[in-house]
Amino acid sequence: MSIDMGLDRVREVAQRMGVHFECPVITVAGTNGKGSTCAMLEAILLEAGYRTGVYTSPHLVDFEERCRIHGQSACADQLALAFARVEAARGQVSLSYFEFSTLAIMEVMMQSHLDIVILEVGLGGRLDAVNIIDPDCAIITSIDIDHTSLLGTDRERIGFEKAGIMRSGKPVVVSDPVPPDSVIAHAATLGAQLWRFGQDFNFSGDKLQWAWAGRGRRYSGLAYPALRGANQLINASGVLAALEVLRPLIPVTAQAVRNGLAMVELPGRFQIVPGEPVVVLDVAHNPHSVAALAANLDAMGFYPTTHAVFGAMADKDLQRMLARVSPQVDRWYFTDLPISRAASAEQLQKLWLAGNRRTDVICSTHASPDAALQAAIASANPTDRIVVFGSFYTVGGVLKVGIPRLHAKHLST
Repeated sequence: MSIDMGLDRVREVAQRMGVHFECPVITVAGTNGKGSTCAMLEAILLEAGYRTGVYTSPHLVDFEERCRIHGQSACADQLALAFARVEAARGQVSLSYFEFSTLAIMEVMMQSHLDIVILEVGLGGRLDAVNIIDPDCAIITSIDIDHTSLLGTDRERIGFEKAGIMRSGKPVVVSDPVPPDSVIAHAATLGAQLWRFGQDFNFSGDKLQWAWAGRGRRYSGLAYPALRGANQLINASGVLAALEVLRPLIPVTAQAVRNGLAMVELPGRFQIVPGEPVVVLDVAHNPHSVAALAANLDAMGFYPTTHAVFGAMADKDLQRMLARVSPQVDRWYFTDLPISRAASAEQLQKLWLAGNRRTDVICSTHASPDAALQAAIASANPTDRIVVFGSFYTVGGVLKVGIPRLHAKHLST
């Protein structure tokens, strides 16, 4: 299915609906780290006493996850009314699934008396439906090669698309430590207020705590964010920079920062499910995020055997993804996914076999993430670990069934 990359249609319907926000808006774009950035912003602002609205995509299990109002998923009835409003307003204007969803969620947010709106870009930035809203602050997280057929085949072109969420005279926080030149150049062309990681803000830390420093404010003795992984400090640094530039509009206390980072939750981002064996869930679905997953797995310490459940879209750089994590995986369980864009389990297995150099690793194919995970648990010893990663459909397929039930045989022994 082709995607009509343009804002004219969705902007026309938004104008008919009167879509706008009276409160401050933060828009977040990037290849990786967007969801984590939104979650940390939300957690801190909730701790500061603000009524938040957050739009993220895709969802893991239920569509309602895409819209959170004051920390809770929107109710289905509320969303249904909003969808009806979009349908009535669009007339003969065609809208994609994402555009329709975006307008419906913005309608819910408009009716929710919010203090702050956080919008995650779905794809790219410049031509994404979210970009019909002018943000008070833009955040650009890490940029890597992904969605090349739509965004370009190198970081410079992709960076230019992400930079499309910037606005003239408004702050933009770039948390990518080595951003493409196109991002910096676009900020200069627009006259955006650039806050750049490593120049305008940075972090330091040891094994016990970390510190953040910006242009005029510092935080020291911070506990590490509840979201696991070394890459989360980069995301958290961008969050604190955004809150600093927005301080005149939405001031937050140091205690709100500490509490929010300590209690933030986001399923599927290096999420460790306790039990025997340990299960790690991660929606790492491109080479950059899989490299971060591999580093985080390495930091977990020794496990006799690592089992990997993997399913992904066919248009991803699958060979690089497999190569990044293969040295740490002893048994593979490739899975089909319930979407036509996905690579089949057999295709994934063939790709892995073509690049595999280890003779001690075994692999198998399965009809669903649930079936693959059950096979992994049946093969694993209590001291092993199981990594479920790849598409949101892979992790979501496991969460939909419920891991605690699958752990029952180990928990009862």
